[in-house]
Amino acid sequence: MGINHQIKIINERLKKKKLKISIAESCSGGLISYNLTKLPGSSKSFIMGVVCYSNDSKIKFLKVKKKKLLKYGAVSIETCRQMCKNLLKISKSNIAVSITGIAGPGGGTVKKPVGLVYIGIASKKKIEINKFIYNKKLSRVNIQKETLKSTLKIINAHISIL
Repeated sequence: MGINHQIKIINERLKKKKLKISIAESCSGGLISYNLTKLPGSSKSFIMGVVCYSNDSKIKFLKVKKKKLLKYGAVSIETCRQMCKNLLKISKSNIAVSITGIAGPGGGTVKKPVGLVYIGIASKKKIEINKFIYNKKLSRVNIQKETLKSTLKIINAHISIL
């Protein structure tokens, strides 16, 4: 199933269930929000998308706790969880998604390699953080595209439980 078809299905399912969604992105740089809003009528379900690339923006806009951010880093389960959990409150959406990772080509370490991405999703029913390690040999754009594909699958699955 192609990306555009997946997006169409997600938009239809969100509208049918009268669900609202918001996205907080870091390493995907707005790619998820862009794709979820490129179809006409997406405004019925899409509330907001925010690109919080810097640590300061994660703290200021998404209310990620500075202490935890410094302790675990921007690319961590803990930060990803806070991003989507806080976005859920801030946006008053039914579903909040957060993405944080290392798209490369630089910035990776042994513990946190290029290609490491966390995708979080939160609703009143459930908070789930998914860890992906994409091939570090992929280009930055391709790691972002793989993140988009994974995020769409996660959103689609989460809609099913609501």
